[in-house]
Amino acid sequence: MSYAAYLRDLLRPIGIYALEEGTLSGAEVEALGDAFDQVEAQAETAQRESILATAEDQGLSRREALFARRPAAPTTELRRAAIAALMQIGADSFSPEAINSAITGCGIRAQALEMGQGHIRIIFPDVAGVPEDFEQIRKIILDIIPCHLETEFYFRYLTWAECEAAGWTWEQVESAGHTWHSFELAV
Repeated sequence: MSYAAYLRDLLRPIGIYALEEGTLSGAEVEALGDAFDQVEAQAETAQRESILATAEDQGLSRREALFARRPAAPTTELRRAAIAALMQIGADSFSPEAINSAITGCGIRAQALEMGQGHIRIIFPDVAGVPEDFEQIRKIILDIIPCHLETEFYFRYLTWAECEAAGWTWEQVESAGHTWHSFELAV
């Protein structure tokens, strides 16, 4: 129900206003009702965007502006999760578990391994080769990891020993339509 209809229903029993279309009072009620409808829509949008779990557009963009880099998350749900993960980073959030939680929360399928002596290795366990959008991912990860730690990115490629262990021959690889590079990244 629009606010104009609500106001008409509210004022009709009083009987002192001509609320029909084309009357001055009717036009005034219609204008007030339209203004209240717009205020209600803006209030609903403000409420939705002010809560991270329901934000869709402006609320996410404003939160992302708080960080040096925008999270590498393509969907609204992943953006929400990434922002929540980044907002949880605090002064004591630099253990490998906390770093991994933040990286995973940003929608990045990577894992930080502590190598000792101030050295961190970043691996991409589910990806063969260099991940898509690596430059953006690299910048986000480097923003999360404390600057005093040396960071190394480690990429996994399929080796011929793994192929032989699985019983594959080069003839089978070629018959499947692969080049060495495409096969190296296939598994």
